[in-house]
Amino acid sequence: MKRPLDRFGSLKIKLGIVIVAAVGVTVLVVLGGTWVGLPLVVCGIIAGLLSLGMIQLLARGMTSPLRDMASATRAMARGEYDRLVVETSHDEVGELARAFNRMAAELAEVDRMRKDLIANVSHELRTPLTALQATLENIVDGVGPADNTTLQTMLSQTQRLGRLVEQLLDLSRLESGTVPLELQPFAVKPMLEQTVRESSLAPEYDGHIEVRLVVEPTDLVIVGDPERVNQVVANVVQNALRHSPPDGTVDVIARANGEAVLIEVSDEGPGIPTEEAGRVFERFYRSDHARTSRDGGTGLGLAIAKWIVDMHGGEIRAEAREPRGCRMVVSLPRNDA
Repeated sequence: MKRPLDRFGSLKIKLGIVIVAAVGVTVLVVLGGTWVGLPLVVCGIIAGLLSLGMIQLLARGMTSPLRDMASATRAMARGEYDRLVVETSHDEVGELARAFNRMAAELAEVDRMRKDLIANVSHELRTPLTALQATLENIVDGVGPADNTTLQTMLSQTQRLGRLVEQLLDLSRLESGTVPLELQPFAVKPMLEQTVRESSLAPEYDGHIEVRLVVEPTDLVIVGDPERVNQVVANVVQNALRHSPPDGTVDVIARANGEAVLIEVSDEGPGIPTEEAGRVFERFYRSDHARTSRDGGTGLGLAIAKWIVDMHGGEIRAEAREPRGCRMVVSLPRNDA
């Protein structure tokens, strides 16, 4: 609902209009009362009452967004983030109302992410803990033997818990900005060769998936944090290994592209639907294909990779690979100067 002074774009102008209107009403009432023969005191009282009434009417419309914000703030303190403030005015108070609504929307999104995080962490922790508990109970009760297969299963679940905790700590440090980048020039090829060797030891690697590495030119150099870039590529490569079919191939290609270096990791897995390509970098998000994969991961690797790439001023995106599969493209500035 529009208020009388919403059309004006400055609080100073509105206050000036209120003052001029009050003075004008006072003058008109005094002149009119004197003309009809009313005593000056009576004219002053009538003028004062009319001026106060008009000021109250106009000022109420000017300050109503502030009252709305006070009410919405109390609601936010109770955990209600769906309260919005009317922002029809174009002055400083209206701008404040719009900023308040943006803040409320951001807080609502943060609250949603917090609830999702708690739910997802609880789920991810409960799954391996339940498996460990069931296995240990079987061993204690004498139902199952403590053979190498059983112990290997327990070790795998423990490693999954360890990866989840480690990635949660990494993500927390990245989001809080407590992980400074140690920028330095480094050769891309040795870093990628080390990443591929490390990935071959990961649980996702079964020894039957070929990882092919190509770096053009071979002496390609980039300025960045080598440890963090290694972490990005490792997360992407392990994700590709996890979703590749047996006897599949994962291609890791690094090449110069103008002022940037492109690192592409391609697999032959089920791929990512186009409508989900932007969501795979959300925390704990996994597509239906990923949920049915052999391990499923924790859903944090790509979120961590995106944080690190953003810190370098780069970009990471998911593309479709023909005839099937997914291609993850990491673009990092070379910073040669």
